[in-house]
Amino acid sequence: MIDASRSPTQNGLLAALPPELWKRWRQQLEYVDMPLGDVLYESGDTLTHAYFPTTTVVSLLYVMKNGESAEIAIVGNEGVVGISLFLGGWSTSSRALIQSAGGAYRLPAELMKQEFDRGGVVLHLLLRYTQALMTQMVQTAACNKHHSLDQQLCRWLLLSLDRLPGTEMRMTPKLIAHMLGVTVTTATEGALSLQAAGLIDYKAGCIDVLDRKGLEKRSCECYAVVKQEYDRLLTYQLAA
Repeated sequence: MIDASRSPTQNGLLAALPPELWKRWRQQLEYVDMPLGDVLYESGDTLTHAYFPTTTVVSLLYVMKNGESAEIAIVGNEGVVGISLFLGGWSTSSRALIQSAGGAYRLPAELMKQEFDRGGVVLHLLLRYTQALMTQMVQTAACNKHHSLDQQLCRWLLLSLDRLPGTEMRMTPKLIAHMLGVTVTTATEGALSLQAAGLIDYKAGCIDVLDRKGLEKRSCECYAVVKQEYDRLLTYQLAA
């Protein structure tokens, strides 16, 4: 049952459901806390639920055999974690890690698959979201290859900010390092550089964005490409 003190419609995909679908989904949605640093699932795990973040951000990471990792995408209140459920598989090749603590609603995997297979609004909504997510993945790969750590960090902060209700993000230097695929020392130096420029307030376990426009100017073009694609695809005005 839904906790009345927390609104599922903080998530854009849930907010887009028409009344008849919402009536069918609401009894199956369950609120879950998402503590910082927790792992929702590992690569190869069988997924039992799809997660719709409301006040949390989830990082999708590719993990190498030696344990090193790099972020391929982030999911927040615009989307859903667990797209493999409706793309033909019940497992995934990535790790889902809580990047910023908060909450989410989850839906049983079988129900998610059934709703997608029915077609109509849910199918089109999820396919458009998946296309936007794929754009983020492709752009992240290009950014990691061609742009500086400073630009990558700005892009990452802006994408995270777009998926949170406020300007504050709770995360550790170790998590930042995991996201960007660098050492903790390098991640800390990057954050301190942005703080010295007056763009963020950086303390242990917390980043508060002070100057969003400054971050946008300092970022590479990758952030704008991803944002424009999400804005284009996720208008939440889909017809049944």
